[in-house]
Amino acid sequence: MQLFLDTANLEEISEIASWGVLDGVTTNPSLVSKESGWDFKKLVKEICKIVPGPVSAECVSEDAEALLKEGRDIATWAENVVVKCPLTPAGLSACSKLAKDGIKVNVTLCFSVNQALLAARAGAYFISPFVGRLDDINQDGAALVEQIAEMYHVQGIETQVLAASIRTPMHVEKAALAGADACTMPYKVFKQLVSHPLTETGLKNFLADWKKAHPAVATQK
Repeated sequence: MQLFLDTANLEEISEIASWGVLDGVTTNPSLVSKESGWDFKKLVKEICKIVPGPVSAECVSEDAEALLKEGRDIATWAENVVVKCPLTPAGLSACSKLAKDGIKVNVTLCFSVNQALLAARAGAYFISPFVGRLDDINQDGAALVEQIAEMYHVQGIETQVLAASIRTPMHVEKAALAGADACTMPYKVFKQLVSHPLTETGLKNFLADWKKAHPAVATQK
């Protein structure tokens, strides 16, 4: 499963990219609005320079023609940019035309298997089921990821399942077990993936033992 960072913050992206495990980035209007002083286009271009993998940039228009025009413009910003469209009739219409132009589209705000089927038929490159928001209304977001992945497998659909609205490391684990092709998460959750008290305690003990056995080496600088 590919690991994406859900942010528009360049410092966060650069830090996680330095680990060598970051496959892509997703942004949305809310995330971009937090980065004051940045022009949207320039910010996306900078992100694309840091991350060679897919970088999703979202359209903010509402009607099909405006979405199409905006999507075509965004697609020119960088080779690895992915146009993000909402799962609405207008979004599906724009997606189908963009896909025919060879432009990769991430269809976002997916909450059902039927919606995922429609997005795939429209030519979506990614479908983004929102795990956390379904959990918020007492529905099983991870189960939806699994159902979409299974439906795509049965139907021979190549659209990739990108689990989104990730709130906890457990969501990441469930997405991976459910068969998601990718999972996008906030910086805080990405950092939590590597953290475990036994790892930290184990390393501390190893280093303490080493210093006891090799005091001269340990004190040399």
